[in-house]
Amino acid sequence: MKRVIYRIMCFDGRWHIGGPRIVKADRWHATKTAAVGLASALCRWRWRIGGQLSQLVIHKRDGTIEEERTYGRDPRRFKG
Repeated sequence: MKRVIYRIMCFDGRWHIGGPRIVKADRWHATKTAAVGLASALCRWRWRIGGQLSQLVIHKRDGTIEEERTYGRDPRRFKG
C-alpha cells in the first residue's frame, strides 16, 4: 500500500501544509506548531478511519528535513 505524504515547509515566514485533499483555508499557518498539529491530526485520521498509511515530513526554515513521522504499520527494525 502506498503512503500519503504531507509536507510542512516555510514560505515567506508562513508555514504551508502540502498534501492531498487539504482545504485551502487550512494550508497556511502563522506558526509551525499549528501546522504540525493539524498535519499530524490528518495523518492519524487517515490511519485510524481509512486504514491508509501516511507520513509527515517536517522541514526547517532553510528547507532541510527536520523530522519524519510515519503513521500506520512500519516494517520491523532488525539490528544488524
